[in-house]
Amino acid sequence: MQLVVGTLSTWSLRAFMCAQIAGIKLDLIPINLEKQGYKAEVLKYSSTGLVPALLVDGFVVHDSLAIAEYFNECSDGALYPKNQSERAQARSLCMEMHSGFMNLRSQCPFTFNQVAPLEHLTDAVKKEVERVEAIFAQAKGPFMFDQAGAVDAFYAVLAFRLKAYGISFSGQAGEYQQHLLKWSLFEKVMTLSRSWS
Repeated sequence: MQLVVGTLSTWSLRAFMCAQIAGIKLDLIPINLEKQGYKAEVLKYSSTGLVPALLVDGFVVHDSLAIAEYFNECSDGALYPKNQSERAQARSLCMEMHSGFMNLRSQCPFTFNQVAPLEHLTDAVKKEVERVEAIFAQAKGPFMFDQAGAVDAFYAVLAFRLKAYGISFSGQAGEYQQHLLKWSLFEKVMTLSRSWS
């Protein structure tokens, strides 16, 4: 398998983390999304022109959530809880991350550079931050469920984004946020992703 990833692509980070959790061996094809003409390079691998894209046996899985689900099937369910109700909750949280928090993403672009803490949150962003805090407060322990899974991979990137803009939670939500930031797998992937240029 080959995974096409891009610089500063949060969804590339999430897909790659899911592969690591699931024990999936793959080769990375990094593309610098900050270079002129990057779209043509991506289109060589995926007709969507977007990353990440998973190349497997002559076909392409071209969405991060679909890639996570494929990795889950390849690993006998390693990315989601074994309990059916918890598995449904986990998928709901992943899909909420996948389709939501648009205002937060817009006001707080992902970056590895130092940025000034946000002094003012719009009402829309504040509402989304409060929702994230409520989600983080649901964590059973260091991970959202009994062991690391797709939910943790999806939300670790958001935890980093929030921290970069000076948004840190307290209580149980804060403990989960801090654990994600110090999670050895997350640190490893973040370090590696800096070389994707």
